[in-house]
Amino acid sequence: MALKSTVFKASLQIADIDHGYYADHALTLARHPSETDERMMVRLCALALQAHKLQSICGGDGTLTFGAGLSDPDEPDAWLRDFTGLTRLWIEVGQPDDKPLLKACGKADEVVLYCFSSAAGIWWQGIEARLARPQNLSVFRLPAGAAQALIPMARRSMQLQATIQEGVLMLGDGALNVDIEPLRLK
Repeated sequence: MALKSTVFKASLQIADIDHGYYADHALTLARHPSETDERMMVRLCALALQAHKLQSICGGDGTLTFGAGLSDPDEPDAWLRDFTGLTRLWIEVGQPDDKPLLKACGKADEVVLYCFSSAAGIWWQGIEARLARPQNLSVFRLPAGAAQALIPMARRSMQLQATIQEGVLMLGDGALNVDIEPLRLK
């Protein structure tokens, strides 16, 4: 019998000072049995960092949600779709192969990848040349220590505040605060 995903609920208050985006998001995250708390929290951070595009790309008339991610290779970890159903933003986390990323670049207006492990630098050196062509692909690296610091915030019910200022995401839950400064690789 297959293991089922664990459902997490997050109330995420975003104050993106850099982009003038302020909103509350009620989110449901399904954590696949093979997914770690660290990866799940990085998915949440990636969504927070890109949430301003709900307003800037779709004028507020779109849907920003988590995709099936690990359980369906044809879906992203998170995405933004406009009211017509077009995928405007495809968000991935981790260190995927080049082929799924290139395929995603053909399905979405924009693809953003956040890698976060201590081996991300080595992974990037091996794949960078194969990902040079797509103009709609952006790649960021989150510091491994910051990603690991998110783990204690992973609870079945989360109340989180995300502030983005000068490119730094400050994520807190009232007891813990983690500052994450993404480094742009592409």
